Amino acid sequence: MEKCNAMNLEIESIENNDSWKLTDLPADGKKIGVKWILKTKLNENGEIDKYKARLVEKEYAQQHGVDYNEVFTLLARLDTIRLVLALATQRGWKIYQLDVKSAFFAWSTK
Repeated sequence: MEKCNAMNLEIESIENNDSWKLTDLPADGKKIGVKWILKTKLNENGEIDKYKARLVEKEYAQQHGVDYNEVFTLLARLDTIRLVLALATQRGWKIYQLDVKSAFFAWSTK
């Protein structure tokens, strides 16, 4: 039952963040499936602490040049993080940590 709760929390998070909207598939469009990634998080004693669930797309079902032409992923390289930290230190900026609880990336087909 705990895994179902984790899945429900993930769906709720996606809906609250307006990460997607249900639309009709264009006539020339191709469906891309999704799958659940389920993880069991353990505490320091090796006991189950909580379950985590992520809904991800099956991007491996796509072919470059057929289903999409370009890919853009919002990820920070380590070089960029080091540069930002160096600038913040040099200029006396405050640094805050941010944990992203959920993210859903999808690429447009054509």
